[in-house]
Amino acid sequence: MLPNTGKLAGCTLFITGASRGIGKAIALKAARDGANIVVAAKTAEPHPKLPGTIYTAAAEIEAAGGKALPCIVNVREEQQIINAVEKAVKTFGGIDILVNNASAISLTGTLETETKKVNLMMDVNVRGTYLTSKTCLPYLRKSKNPHILNLSPPMNMNPMWFKNHCAYTISKYGMSMCVLGMAEEFRGEVAVNALWPKTAIHTAAMDMLGGSGIEKQCRKTDILADAAYCILTKPKSFTGNFIIDEVLLREEGVKDFDVYAIAPGHPLMPDFFLDAEIDMTAMKPESHGASQAFKEEKKSSGSKREGPDGAKGHTESASSPVAETFRVIQGAISKEFVRSTQGVFQFELSGDDGGTWYIDLKTNDGSAGFGKPPVTADVVMSMSSGDFVKMFTGKLKPTMAFMSGKLKIKGNMALAIKLEKMLTQFNSKL
Repeated sequence: MLPNTGKLAGCTLFITGASRGIGKAIALKAARDGANIVVAAKTAEPHPKLPGTIYTAAAEIEAAGGKALPCIVNVREEQQIINAVEKAVKTFGGIDILVNNASAISLTGTLETETKKVNLMMDVNVRGTYLTSKTCLPYLRKSKNPHILNLSPPMNMNPMWFKNHCAYTISKYGMSMCVLGMAEEFRGEVAVNALWPKTAIHTAAMDMLGGSGIEKQCRKTDILADAAYCILTKPKSFTGNFIIDEVLLREEGVKDFDVYAIAPGHPLMPDFFLDAEIDMTAMKPESHGASQAFKEEKKSSGSKREGPDGAKGHTESASSPVAETFRVIQGAISKEFVRSTQGVFQFELSGDDGGTWYIDLKTNDGSAGFGKPPVTADVVMSMSSGDFVKMFTGKLKPTMAFMSGKLKIKGNMALAIKLEKMLTQFNSKL
């Protein structure tokens, strides 16, 4: 863990989405220095599924040694942003730091994303970030060491990160484009940077997306709080950077990353927008086009590589590995599997031995095989037949397949996560 230095004592931080999760963690880290925190979030009344309100967060900030100003702010409403900023200036005398953390997510394809979800992501992620920055900037320019920090990723132009959730990617890259533009526009006056985690971070949102058990593959919000603290205590000349939390903390001398793990020693799920093969040490974007990793991949692609749908270049043996895999699965299904899972999985496989296959772990004693399931599927998974075999023989984790774009999921995401637990039991038989 990165120790506090007291550098943020007396500084005023305006943090959107600070009632829980990453925003609250950054607030608490700054509060331990004796900072003033504007908790700008929309949850005033307790949420049925999500913990925390602006008032409970404010109480925690005060208990940690900071001063808190809870403000009801839905960043979709410009007047609410303006009111909160004016109240912050009146209460604390100015604003030194803005953290654009509020974000909306829907990991859905173009045809599956409702217009209201598109509007939500564009309004919160892009427009909200832009307007909050615009409203705070006149006050930030008066500060001695002003910073804007956006929780957004490096702009990786590998199509893999667009194809499964195009609207979400556009909205997050919109936040990153604010960094690119405003860092240059206000160079020498206000530092503007982006921060993104190397791995999945355990938050209430992650629980809703991934279901129970996902937390073991995540790190705590503390790692982002430490990385944000490190950025916000740097001089304003440190600007225009797209920072990965672990990379920065290693440079700062942090060696023990187990302290940030929910389950030390458990494999961690990489976060979106980071190619697994890329060395994320470069914090400045070298170019504003395709990532270097993607360019190298394109150069080296040949007959052995899979095509965009994972189908081309894969050679199935005559023994039909997919059919053999389903034969083994059918033999491994037990009443206990059916009782504990209660889900029907449909697989749309491309390439050799492709087509529609299913695993029914809901009806009677369960079944598996070729064709559509006997009842409507709870979750439909689309991937190449080659990747399917890898997944069921333990060579490819479902979460990794999903994060890397090899697996597309429609339907019950929590059930899809359950599949990973099932696989560990199937693998011994495959």
